[in-house]
Amino acid sequence: MLRTDLLSVVPENAVRFLGHDTHVHEEPHLIHVVSGTADLVVDGRAIRLGPRENLWLAPRVPHSARYSEESVVFGPFLSPHTIPQTRIQLLGIVPDLSRIVATILGAGPRTSAEVHRFRVALDEVLNAIQQECFSLVVPQHPAARFVARASVTGNPGGSATLDALAASAGTSPRHIQRLFREETGLSFRSWRTRARLNVAVSQLRGGAPLPVAARAAGFTTRSGLLNALSRETGLASDALVPDPLVALDRWFVSGVASR
Repeated sequence: MLRTDLLSVVPENAVRFLGHDTHVHEEPHLIHVVSGTADLVVDGRAIRLGPRENLWLAPRVPHSARYSEESVVFGPFLSPHTIPQTRIQLLGIVPDLSRIVATILGAGPRTSAEVHRFRVALDEVLNAIQQECFSLVVPQHPAARFVARASVTGNPGGSATLDALAASAGTSPRHIQRLFREETGLSFRSWRTRARLNVAVSQLRGGAPLPVAARAAGFTTRSGLLNALSRETGLASDALVPDPLVALDRWFVSGVASR
């Protein structure tokens, strides 16, 4: 029997290998690619996920999926309170999620109590990732809000210049700078740095190694991320090297983080 014949032996699980047409869920939803690739259309937006990458969806977000021949994709539901900050939140590779998904697939929970234990584990990882390390006010003006979103998630590496982002928003860099100052209390550059650091810390909380967290947040090297953390917190770079999360926790406990 060919593998293609085996994929639909268990009909309710065939979507893990084949994909599915457009539909919505009433609960928040995680899409995790165990292997292969997944080509998704989410709320009209085309997204490709690679091995071990994750997509976190809010309730009632329409999405469809098609998977490559050797793909396995798992889509567990989450607790109602585990809602992403945006309707569609790309998470990249989060090692703690990979470990939990592998355990779920191996353990094969069946009873409601068993499913609940694993759902709580997913909730804990995702809610920890979502907590911002550095406080940020999101600008409300449509152009500034567009630039804020695009500066973090709209371009891999966060390398787009303010000129390019402002042009995409149909306005001028000077106008964007003024809006950020008025609505967030920060320059655009400072705002984007904090936003990128929040991405990096979220990756670290999810178990990503420092170089992976640095790349996910748009820093070309681990030292670039450490230097940015040092400038933002006042902590020496050497204090961050052994374990950035421990150093940041101490920074918070010390009360210095009330900025």
